[in-house]
This record gives sequence, C-alpha cells and structure tokens, in this order.
Amino acid sequence: MFERIKVKQLNEHVYLLDDNGEATGYLVTGKEKAAVIDTMNGIEDVHKVIRTLTDLPIMLINTHGHCDHIFGNIYFDEAFINPVDIPLAMEQTQHKEFVELCAKTGLSLPPFKPVSDRATIDLGGLTLDVIGLPGHTAGGICLLLNEERILFTGDSINHHLWMQLDECLALSSFYENLKQIAFVKDKADFILHGHAQNFDSIKLYDKLLDGVKDLLETGGKGDEVFDYEYKWFNGKCRHHPFGNGESVICYNRVD
Repeated sequence: MFERIKVKQLNEHVYLLDDNGEATGYLVTGKEKAAVIDTMNGIEDVHKVIRTLTDLPIMLINTHGHCDHIFGNIYFDEAFINPVDIPLAMEQTQHKEFVELCAKTGLSLPPFKPVSDRATIDLGGLTLDVIGLPGHTAGGICLLLNEERILFTGDSINHHLWMQLDECLALSSFYENLKQIAFVKDKADFILHGHAQNFDSIKLYDKLLDGVKDLLETGGKGDEVFDYEYKWFNGKCRHHPFGNGESVICYNRVD
C-alpha cells in the first residue's frame, strides 16, 4: 500500500515506522490519544500511514530538530518539540530537498509547540515522560513509556551516534547529561531509537556511557580501542567504537 514506510507492530500499543531504512518513527496508542514520535523524511505521507492504524486524536512529538525526524511534520497540524531545537529545525527547512518537497506537495511545516523536560503526556492508560538529553542536539529529548518500560531516544542514544555536527554539544557535556538520566535504567527495559528496526536492551545506555567516558579519557587512543576515519556527506571525522565494537561514536574532537 505504501512504497517507503513499512509498519511493524512491536506490541499491543507500539508500532515502528521504517522509512526506507533511512529513519524510524513510532506510533503509541493509548485509550484516548495516540502519540506519533518523529515523522522521518516526509517523502511519503506518514499521516495517511498513521490513519490506517488508528483513528484516535494525534499528538506529534519530535525528539529533536534534524531533517530526518521532522520533515514529515508537513502532513500534521502541529508538532511538539523542545523549544531549544526550534532554530535548528527551521535551519533544516532551508535544505534544497525540503524546499522541493514543499513545492511538490503544496504543504509547509506546521507550528511548533513547546514540550518541557519532565512533563508527562497522558494518552489514556499509557503515559509518556519527557526526559531532556542534550548532546546530539542542544534540545534533544527522550520519551519514557512508563507502562511498557520503553525508552524512545531519537538519535540521542543509538548504535551510530553522531557528535561531529556543529550543533552537537561537547562530548564532556553530553557525558554529564547522560549520567543525569541514569534513573532510566530502573524504569525501562528497552530502547527504541531513531534508526532502529526492533527493540534494543536498556543496556545500550551503559554501553554508550562507557564509550563516551573511554573516548574522553583516552582521546581515542586506548590500549584496546582504536579510532579510525569516517567519511560522511559533509566531510570527514573520526569513529570511536564502543560496546565490543558493535557501535560507534562519530566526533571531530575530544573535549
């Protein structure tokens, strides 16, 4: 039915939306309201996809302001985001791809509304707690689905963490912010990040924390972990493996 967005139901209340293997969004359905978490690239109408799954009122929440998490917002009336990331989101809309998408569809980005750190969103029988995690972007947030013990992390905690971008915080700041949310280990069993295909264990939190700590302490020149060059669409940076080499942190400098 849909060419790009593939739907996978993970449990009774949670659906994973895979946008052509490039980005992942989620749908969480309560008794009274549904939450859409990130809207991916916007090439395909994610709102139409959502409406094949639920007819509940929708609240759209963006985990951060990067293009592959907000461009599908054009199919909705409003979106909630940490206001710190609104300038970044608006800068992303200057991308040629987004300008062309808006011209093709006749749509534009809807208004952003603020969502606050430690706010609770009631979906009816299910609650999402907003947990700020500045690092990948200054306004990055996670969402804790309390009743299902699932932590939605956007790009803030994942297996291929980009910290080389201009908008990323210093690694030392990110490390301190990660430590501040250690309580999530007692509240969640699973992580669903912004490029996932299925559940990850909450153990990914500790693996990333250890990886950032190792990078800060060794500068990427530890006895067992050696960094290497990484080419991305905007240049070159460095890769720092963590979690037994299964995951990486991308960075330009260690500070």
